[in-house]
Amino acid sequence: MTEPSWKRFPVVVTGGAGFIGSNFVLEWLEGAPGTAQPLVNVDCLTYAGNLKNLERVRAHPGYKFVRADICDRARLDALLEEHRPRAIVHFAAESHVDRSILGPDAFVETNVRGTFVLLEAARAYWNRLAGPERAGFRFLHVSTDEVYGSLGADDPAFCETTPYSPNSPYSATKAASDHLVRAYFHTYGLPTMITNCSNNYGPYHFPEKLIPLIITHALEGKPLPIYGDGMNVRDWLYVGDHCAALRLVLEKGRPGETYNIGGRNERSNREVVETICEILDELRPGSPHCPHKQLIRFVKDRPGHDRRYAIDATKLERELGWRALETFSTGLRKTVEWYLANPEWIADVLSGAYRKWIEQNYDGRDDDGRATEQARAGQHRVEE
Repeated sequence: MTEPSWKRFPVVVTGGAGFIGSNFVLEWLEGAPGTAQPLVNVDCLTYAGNLKNLERVRAHPGYKFVRADICDRARLDALLEEHRPRAIVHFAAESHVDRSILGPDAFVETNVRGTFVLLEAARAYWNRLAGPERAGFRFLHVSTDEVYGSLGADDPAFCETTPYSPNSPYSATKAASDHLVRAYFHTYGLPTMITNCSNNYGPYHFPEKLIPLIITHALEGKPLPIYGDGMNVRDWLYVGDHCAALRLVLEKGRPGETYNIGGRNERSNREVVETICEILDELRPGSPHCPHKQLIRFVKDRPGHDRRYAIDATKLERELGWRALETFSTGLRKTVEWYLANPEWIADVLSGAYRKWIEQNYDGRDDDGRATEQARAGQHRVEE
């Protein structure tokens, strides 16, 4: 059967140089033979955006990178008119909880205003479409389980109808963006879909987040910080499984719907760190830092730290047939092996300004766990 002509139009991805975004771009362009479709990556390249993640596809005939800010309406209008996408996949966001606690302004600007500007540009573009192009257009908004708040130890996992209860400036701004996306479907008919995912991990993860930070610190023999008692629980989702789910939602999901994406892999932060140490002990037995568990340090908890997240992905599994392929054991081993095989990537992202940020953050913490004024002049702390 001949593919509809509108499916040959590109997909626009915002934030495609970030962690999940770059993995999505790579999976999209390097997936099964014959499945690649054109893709336009729109990213303003903040500290977490790294085009080296995408070096493998830089010369791909179906790939184009555009440096642009999603808050720039005129630029977005021109970009959509030029490339005439069949879909927008919206990753672009400020996503680090600790940065949001001490610097919420950027989160409101990008996550709320940026999503609003992008929705307005998408709505204007969609209103100019007709026929199959209009009917087939999709706006996929990639969000987080943190909008649902915190769970008790025996509470059921988050489902798509769980009331929102965000507890940090980050999750509050993501919740606001989710509400805007939903409103644009119900008010204007814009064919939007929302996904809320659990904690991702895998290649190209910026090392301010828990798993890559623990790996990189352990390799250098630095302290491995764990908040509080280490019993905060997260559901961990391998980024490749997440990207496969997003492709499925984009192609088969129903406009106006929300789909939760989770790995069914609940682990405490302490268990995550200890497992990484065990894998490193096995893969680097000659390291002077073995056993790596000796590097673990418990530090004061952060304000408003959610105790537990868990995702119920039954709807996605039942309606679209998705299943996570990686267990936490296989996915975490793949992740550690990737970092061990890519020391140049680690050195690049840990150089310069980011290394200074890490030093200020951990050298400048006062006795009750908050950053000192010196650290606040830089940036903030590690997050899952």
